[in-house]
Amino acid sequence: MKKRLPIVPILLAAVVFSAASCNNGAQSAYQGYVEGEFVYVASQLAGRLDDLSVARGGWVKPGDGLFVLEHALESQGVDKAAADLRRAENTLADLKKGLRPEEIDQILARIDQARSQTALNKLEMERRRRLLAAGAVAKEEFDQTRNAYLVSQGQLSDYTAQLAAGKLGSRLDQILAAKDQVDSAKSTLDQAKWQLDQKIQASVCEAQVADLLHYRGEWVQAGSPVVKLLPPANVKVRFFIPETDLGRVSLGQRVTVRCDGCARDFAGVVSFIYPQAEYTPPVIYSQDFRAKLVFMIEARFDPETAKLLKPGQPVDVIPGGGA
Repeated sequence: MKKRLPIVPILLAAVVFSAASCNNGAQSAYQGYVEGEFVYVASQLAGRLDDLSVARGGWVKPGDGLFVLEHALESQGVDKAAADLRRAENTLADLKKGLRPEEIDQILARIDQARSQTALNKLEMERRRRLLAAGAVAKEEFDQTRNAYLVSQGQLSDYTAQLAAGKLGSRLDQILAAKDQVDSAKSTLDQAKWQLDQKIQASVCEAQVADLLHYRGEWVQAGSPVVKLLPPANVKVRFFIPETDLGRVSLGQRVTVRCDGCARDFAGVVSFIYPQAEYTPPVIYSQDFRAKLVFMIEARFDPETAKLLKPGQPVDVIPGGGA
């Protein structure tokens, strides 16, 4: 049974080689097509799509809004982080002034309260320990009381340390700890702002809106693209040349691109030569069939020229031509 050869590669080879052979010594035109490298804009956080600021076919500039997801929670997070930062900064400023007698009294009151709470938590922990030994309570209940006791112990130690530092002349360690709290609050605020920014997406480049993948009111999963953009710099032409003509093309070489219905030719520059040949159709490599090998070439254009080309558009490419 004979193996059937792919139809599309055979037709492509026929077009390429017929175009190269029918010019009677003139410059060969190779078949190709326009391709776009699309930019898919998404948020790293999920949410309802509340606003869509663009439409298909429109153009956006850097900084133009694209879409907005619900962000009430993120806005509240920014407000809270900003308030925490102000509180930490005020605490640091106050420490640099020195503790007043009233502040020392407040710490002493906290120490008394923490001692009482620690003693109460210890009694409850011991009671649960006995009940656990008798099998009257679950181990989780004992663990909870033990954790409460340890937390109250930690609070008592913290307040005691605050009192000791407050009675020192310089209290340098306490001031350094307050500075660390300020730095931590700043980091928390930055994280909250980043989360809010994820819900309000703007364009980072000039581009055409190629497609909209979600609409207002839809729930958008984290990482799911909402807008599909095509920057002019991402438009290119791909064309194929026989292995025997590969020496006619080099990186940086100018090419002329022609398309049906276009008012003029376009000038481009070869930006990439695929390092591996494609077989059209697949054959056993031999000297007799070397003309069956084709290489893929890519050419790019200046932004204004790229705006006139559309992905999927068939073109003819002449290496070394002048537009």
